Amino acid sequence: MNLCSKQVTHKIFGEGRIVQHDDLYVQVEFPSGIKKFVFPDAFGSFLTLSDQNAADLVRKIAEKKEEKRRKEKSKQIKKTQALHENRQRFLEREKAIKTRKTFKINPRSQSVFWCKAHEVEQIFEEWKVFTGTIKSGKRKGEPRRLARIKPNSAAILTIRDADMAEKNRRILGVFMVDENFSASRCIDGYIPAHSEYRLRLSGQESERMLFWNYYVNKKYPQRMTWNTGRHRYLDNEWVAQILQDIISLKKAPQEREQVQRFFEYFCQLNRLDMEKLPKPAGALISA
Repeated sequence: MNLCSKQVTHKIFGEGRIVQHDDLYVQVEFPSGIKKFVFPDAFGSFLTLSDQNAADLVRKIAEKKEEKRRKEKSKQIKKTQALHENRQRFLEREKAIKTRKTFKINPRSQSVFWCKAHEVEQIFEEWKVFTGTIKSGKRKGEPRRLARIKPNSAAILTIRDADMAEKNRRILGVFMVDENFSASRCIDGYIPAHSEYRLRLSGQESERMLFWNYYVNKKYPQRMTWNTGRHRYLDNEWVAQILQDIISLKKAPQEREQVQRFFEYFCQLNRLDMEKLPKPAGALISA
């Protein structure tokens, strides 16, 4: 667009003529001399074009430039927020690891739960799982308290359809236990999830995450049975293997990054070397 020779009016300098312009500046010759203005910002604020068609074109350029500025500003804000969030996660993780180095890590401090079909949606909506009730003795009917469950523990949520064999039990999701959780104070029997480290698998992903690829009864390695009960403890390494395999399932970079952070956090809390994890060797693999 050529604006040279176009007539303009300035609030102070009066009428003038554009003598030069580019994408950044416009120079206008007034009776008092040549003045330089920012383009296209000066139009509408200081300068008014006499040519209405030219004025409309400049206005559109100004609108596009302003939209670009808004996008750049929004992008920068998001980048700053992401850096801040990453920094906060790092500090929280370091704090958590530092404070938990004092307690002993049980090699089987993880939990797996058998979820019934009717409760799955509620579990993922509320992000907490019920431990079940005691079946006999003086405390019969009371919620179970899982003594080994601590803030370094994860909960594996599984399901087996009624018409399927036990070997087809699949993993629905995983969450770290809330960092403030205490088994001794768990009166209602519900284990709450961590606010960040939790994930639910899609139906297609769940079909590929079979529980018995990881779990093995060391006394009966070939046996795949879960006759009664809602809960079992499982090895810390098995949960790390599960998380590692979930990473490989994720296609979207953001989802992969989320599970990767989960995996790293879990391994750090449980003092596992991410580079030296054994390959899964559950009953289904060795069968």
